[in-house]
Amino acid sequence: MQLSIIIPTYNEADNIASLVEYLSSNANSLVAEIIVADGGSTDHTIQAAQTAGAIAVISPNKGRAAQMNYGASLAKAEILYFVHADSFPPKKFATDIIDAVNNGYALGRYQTKFDTNNWLLKMNAFFTRFDWAMCSGGDQTLFITKQLFSALNGYDGSMHIMEEYDLVKRARATSKYKIFSGKALISSRKYDTNSWLQVQKANYTVLQMYKNGASQKAMVNCYKKMLKYR
Repeated sequence: MQLSIIIPTYNEADNIASLVEYLSSNANSLVAEIIVADGGSTDHTIQAAQTAGAIAVISPNKGRAAQMNYGASLAKAEILYFVHADSFPPKKFATDIIDAVNNGYALGRYQTKFDTNNWLLKMNAFFTRFDWAMCSGGDQTLFITKQLFSALNGYDGSMHIMEEYDLVKRARATSKYKIFSGKALISSRKYDTNSWLQVQKANYTVLQMYKNGASQKAMVNCYKKMLKYR
């Protein structure tokens, strides 16, 4: 049993090579491939990913959900592992995931550790050990068996926000969900140009909009209005 790692990117030239090299060096022969599904970057993300050893492809459609679906369509392994370009899972990620699948879990995630000593973000990270919607997302990385992913028709490719929440919600209706005790190291760059409170308000607002049936356009516009981020 092996993993196919899928990384959606857009203008991640500064980060992608170090992530691919890190994942490769800790693969322990359990990773079949690392697929970078790019959304049409205007920097040298593709070249950096290829030089680091990844399979780098340009998705026909831009947007994280569509890009991850495209990467998954090319994947060979029995388990899909979705990793954001600024998230580093624990070194034993491959054995953790395969052990979880062998124990009946069809999907799951890590907890969070931010790359900062900010006490507010340490508090955020603490709560990711709990199975709460506000305390998880794609930043914690997500594994899912290819069989389950296919049965669900993958991510909703029309979504540009809340796509992980939507997929996990659908998957958990039939399958066991694992929260690992280990922590993914996550960039705090979103907080560099926004206050802690503003990010929490934006996340909570969009989650409530999603639950109340708001359109993708309305949620994306709201998020962009509330935050200054990339």
